[in-house]
Amino acid sequence: MSAPIKFNRDEVIEKAKNLYWEKGYHATSMRNLQDVVNMHPGSIYAAFGSKDKLFTESLNRYAVEGAKRLADCVAQKDTVLDGLKHFIHTVIVCNKATAPSGMCMIVKTVAELTQNDSPELLAHATSILEGIEASFAKLFAQAVDSSEIGKDKDPIELARYLQIQIIGLRTYAQVTSDQQAVERYINNIFKNML
Repeated sequence: MSAPIKFNRDEVIEKAKNLYWEKGYHATSMRNLQDVVNMHPGSIYAAFGSKDKLFTESLNRYAVEGAKRLADCVAQKDTVLDGLKHFIHTVIVCNKATAPSGMCMIVKTVAELTQNDSPELLAHATSILEGIEASFAKLFAQAVDSSEIGKDKDPIELARYLQIQIIGLRTYAQVTSDQQAVERYINNIFKNML
């Protein structure tokens, strides 16, 4: 009887996440996964159940990392709005050259998948986006409570506005070399909220 193959699950998920983020779900073949995570297809299926399940774990890893980055950025600043601005600057400007893709992995997934080919994966990605929006709404509620923004502002509407702006600005940042414009648009997001 042969010994079970040993692997570092976290390392495999991280590598798979970066591959899926770079190529997208459909363009990532089992052969691509096998090469990147250094596991045979049978071992991948034995460890994760399916390509879809490994993709789901990769999405979850991306979401957890994003939530941690958001919390860290807010914690580093004196106000919620400054923390949110720092977060946007980090994901759009600072990580532009090092991320596997300039697009948010979750947004890229929602754009790629349809109800017909992967309804469960699409629903999962959509649920993560809703969770991000809810996190933004909680932060905006804190900003209202601390009088950073007016009591007449709806935290849920501000969260939706912010999410839309981030999605658009991340895409724009990929097609422009005008760093000053990107910085100006980040500042304008917050001017429009006050």
